[in-house]
Amino acid sequence: MKIFLMILQMLCGLFLIAIIMLQSGKSSGLSGVVGGSASESFGFQAKSKTWDARFARMTKWVGLAFVVLTFILVLI
Repeated sequence: MKIFLMILQMLCGLFLIAIIMLQSGKSSGLSGVVGGSASESFGFQAKSKTWDARFARMTKWVGLAFVVLTFILVLI
């Protein structure tokens, strides 16, 4: 059981790294701070359908699974 959870945690961690590396930056440096972000414009209202939004949602869930697996492995 413990070995299975350790393998699952390792796969979850690798998947989390891959998801984070695939995400794009939220702003383009200082110009994003001064000029505002592109997500505030009218053309980006369907943000929930973009790949970045999907990656952000997956990052939250996979990160939560990684933390839960870590706590379970500590208790075992």
